[in-house]
Amino acid sequence: MSAAGKANLTEPQKKSSTELSEAEAIERAKQGDAEAFQVLYDKHKRRVYSLCLRMTANTAEAEDLAQEAFLQLYRKIGTFRGESAFSTWLHRLAVNVVLMHLRKKSLPVVSLEETTQAAEDDSPRKDFGADDIALSGSIDRLQLQRAVNDLPPGYRTIFVLHDVEGYEHNEIARLVGCSIGNSKSQLHKARMKLRDLLKMNRAEKAGKS
Repeated sequence: MSAAGKANLTEPQKKSSTELSEAEAIERAKQGDAEAFQVLYDKHKRRVYSLCLRMTANTAEAEDLAQEAFLQLYRKIGTFRGESAFSTWLHRLAVNVVLMHLRKKSLPVVSLEETTQAAEDDSPRKDFGADDIALSGSIDRLQLQRAVNDLPPGYRTIFVLHDVEGYEHNEIARLVGCSIGNSKSQLHKARMKLRDLLKMNRAEKAGKS
């Protein structure tokens, strides 16, 4: 029998951290196993950082907030009951960390302006929650990301949560602390602003060529 085989016989219950499934890593991390927590960190760090970056449009802030999200995870992992996927639970935890940060910075997460003025656009009125055809076409991804980064913080938050992360308006209303109607209104304004930014970018590109 090989040495590896003997080792398995002497420690049958012990797996190396690289062999752990996510469920096993979660259970061991709950017991304070640092290696198991590292497995979870390595598996989810990129997604958490990407979320923070999309919501803040600032690399330094995104790095700090991603680290804060994992600190919160370390403190709160014992409360994870498996009622939803771990990735979903961690995702919501990270969103809350970012929203708390935006509130501390005194940035208006949602504009105080509750109504949408007819003067904002000459297009026919439409359901705020409907998909925006003008944004769903083939747009250069980098160009779109730059435009999202240029949105005011309140607009960007709602747009990222709904159109990028897939949250429903009732969930956004609870997370951000606004009405469902206000969430829909903010999303509509964010999309209109994005269309303007993308038009300006295209016009600039055309002017240079």
